[in-house]
Amino acid sequence: MTRTAATDPAAMLAVALQEARAGLAEGGVPIGAALFGPDGDLLGRGRNRRVQDGDPSAHAETSAFRAAGRLRGYRLTTMVTTLSPCWYCSGLVRQFGIGHVLIGEARTFHGGHDWLAEHGVRVTVLDDDACVTLMRDFIATRPELWAEDIGE
Repeated sequence: MTRTAATDPAAMLAVALQEARAGLAEGGVPIGAALFGPDGDLLGRGRNRRVQDGDPSAHAETSAFRAAGRLRGYRLTTMVTTLSPCWYCSGLVRQFGIGHVLIGEARTFHGGHDWLAEHGVRVTVLDDDACVTLMRDFIATRPELWAEDIGE
């Protein structure tokens, strides 16, 4: 994997948004994520692949985390995600001590980011219109797939 550096939140979110759009083009749920190191180095990127892989655990954040490979510690890393992380992905952030979560939007789905903040994780919600539009359009078009993704 090519590792590039991004320190601007919008540039970091652009990586995750690119993954979300790729997932949608593959027929999946349009959620993307990326894990960045303390200097803005891109460590791993991924997208929700539940549909494509037939794997209910293949969420965007877990895909990005797996793509990053093993690290000695995660406290100084930033998980960037296009959508507020669900409880499963919030648990991943807490389990491995990821220090910062940068969220594209939390209007269409309010996951576990308040809980993360209560437990010392720095949380930034950008409220990005492109992320909101992507999810709203998807939910309107594929409500049954969205309901499956969020466990309803």
